[in-house]
Amino acid sequence: MSPDEPIKGLLVDLDGVIYVGDQLITGANEALNKIRELGIPIKFITNTTTRSPDKLASLGIDADRGEIFTAVNATLDFLSANGAQSCHLLLRESIKPLFKEFPIDDHKPDYVIIGASWDYQSLNSVFNMLMRRSRLVCMHRNKFWQGEEGLRMDIGAFVAALEYVSGKEALVIGKPSKAFFRQAIEALGVRQSRVAIVGDDIDSDICGGQNSGIRGILVKTGKYRENYTAQSSIEPDFTVDSIREIPQLLRSLNAN
Repeated sequence: MSPDEPIKGLLVDLDGVIYVGDQLITGANEALNKIRELGIPIKFITNTTTRSPDKLASLGIDADRGEIFTAVNATLDFLSANGAQSCHLLLRESIKPLFKEFPIDDHKPDYVIIGASWDYQSLNSVFNMLMRRSRLVCMHRNKFWQGEEGLRMDIGAFVAALEYVSGKEALVIGKPSKAFFRQAIEALGVRQSRVAIVGDDIDSDICGGQNSGIRGILVKTGKYRENYTAQSSIEPDFTVDSIREIPQLLRSLNAN
């Protein structure tokens, strides 16, 4: 895959690329409009376990629900495909109604679904479920995320703790899972070699995308930190200050 090959489709992360908390990244909406004017299809992908379509609409971003692929979507697909009979949910309350077809079992569920952080009591309850042979499914295992007040620890550390004490490996559904990227690329409908991901996370976005055969465009917004990135062995295909620079990058690449 040549780094100069035209990019004809984009997977775009949301949190840290389009917005941080309830604040829209400067120029994000204009950039998305310019990308669409270039005829480049977009699929928004996110590990964030909130109602992404509602969040985008509240910030004035015009996006069809079909353009948004989330870890929640992928988790629901997984549970249906694997015939889940019961679940225990560690999720935001706003997300739980989406799982209404799967009966809740707080003792020995088929699957424990992790999508939010919790306290010691919750951790210990899940630990005992895993020891009773429930399977651990996490929507992602991000290390940290960017809130309006600064960096915040994410659920990856809690998932690692549960793996450590139970001796069982969690199944990761969202980024950087290759299956997640494969589903998103297929939904985008563009040849893999012509797809790139735009993200602020060197691990989940850039490394996950590159491991799935697409290019990675790192933006210096959201959780991006220069020192953390410099210490990483991962090399983005392109690095830009923000999503505002993506239309010009696409014009440059696609003009060759």
